[in-house]
Amino acid sequence: MAFELPALPYAYEALQPYMSAETLQYHHDKHHQAYVDTGNNLLKGSGLEDKGLEDIVKAAYGKNQPLFNNAGQHYNHLHFWKWMKPNGGGKSLPGKLAAKIDSDLGGYDKFREAFIEAGKTQFGSGWAWLTLKDGKLEVTKTPNGENPLVHGGVPLLGVDVWEHSYYIDYRNARPKYLEAFVDNLVNWEYVEELFEKAHG
Repeated sequence: MAFELPALPYAYEALQPYMSAETLQYHHDKHHQAYVDTGNNLLKGSGLEDKGLEDIVKAAYGKNQPLFNNAGQHYNHLHFWKWMKPNGGGKSLPGKLAAKIDSDLGGYDKFREAFIEAGKTQFGSGWAWLTLKDGKLEVTKTPNGENPLVHGGVPLLGVDVWEHSYYIDYRNARPKYLEAFVDNLVNWEYVEELFEKAHG
């Protein structure tokens, strides 16, 4: 399955002041486009051309690192754009998801603290995740383009902590970016949609 760059689900300016139009233009139009272009080139002759994206990510992991890097980042970013929305974030979680966060993670405040900490402590480039694994929610982190799919989990929410995701707006203040993401940008309805699909 050839990779394609989707349009953003909002205008470049829609996430300001928490994420600038300049960041989205570079991140979406340049970085994500590069994962798509490079991934499509690496897909040729891989034997995985007819597979879906999730299957390509899982099959390439540990076997075809260049393809995995680009397919993984394409997968991550397809969701990343949808994991954000204008006037998002905060404690206004849909009911079933809120109840699951209460039961598995000790409530929203503990989730928030753990998620921000995972992003802060991911050394170098990578992602922090809210993952459903074996029926339970957990907060994890991965290096580079890796994601919970290759560790038996389902990613419900991810935040990109590669520097291109925040450096224009926050310079080296990654914690401030993570706080802004959780408090002001998360699209909880999309997280709930993924949760229902994975749980049901």
